[in-house]
Amino acid sequence: MTTLLVIAKEPVPGRVKTRLCPPFSPAQAALLAEAALADTLAVVAGLPAERRVLVLDGTARDWLPAGFDVVPQGAGPLDERLAAAFSLSAGPALLVGMDTPQLSAALLAPVLAPRAWHEHDAWFGPAADGGFWALGLAVPDPELLRGVPMSVPETGAAQRRRLVDAGLRVGDLPTLRDVDTAADARLVARDTAGSRFAALYARLVPATSDPDRADGCRPRPGDGSSPAGPR
Repeated sequence: MTTLLVIAKEPVPGRVKTRLCPPFSPAQAALLAEAALADTLAVVAGLPAERRVLVLDGTARDWLPAGFDVVPQGAGPLDERLAAAFSLSAGPALLVGMDTPQLSAALLAPVLAPRAWHEHDAWFGPAADGGFWALGLAVPDPELLRGVPMSVPETGAAQRRRLVDAGLRVGDLPTLRDVDTAADARLVARDTAGSRFAALYARLVPATSDPDRADGCRPRPGDGSSPAGPR
């Protein structure tokens, strides 16, 4: 069985999804981040796993479903924090982030299949912005992440190359889009009908407005509360 790791930041206005502002307000951006995180956790909660761990920068709130251990993120830059997350597991581990509410059991099925780790030593899910949304390791060696340049367009290529250079057999997952900008949010909401993220996006951006303009995302009553129910 595989340990499932979700690395996330508590959705606090001004600390998450700042590239959504504008057109969204910091409070709205935090609500969208919370919805994306809740959708992600709901999917992971329904998957077979040795253990489910939320590696969190901040405090868990009512968006956290049952069945997760909560562990604080390690200190340092992102590569060190990812390395620390993988050190939580002695056996196969798969890490995903909080920025892809389009995550589904079908997307992760290859990693959780009975022979997933017989034929592959690592699994890699590239992101459209050049990063990655998923990383699985049969033997979670933190050194496979330390020193990889993070948050640059070459991050995903550098991380995958690190795996290949280590002699690992890498299985590739589909490319997904992170929710970083208003354009990303629009495209992901379009592709995730029925999700908490899509429902909130529809509330914040009326269908008649231009989602890339600030006048389509003015604060509305209730923007400071939790978004609609989970998927």
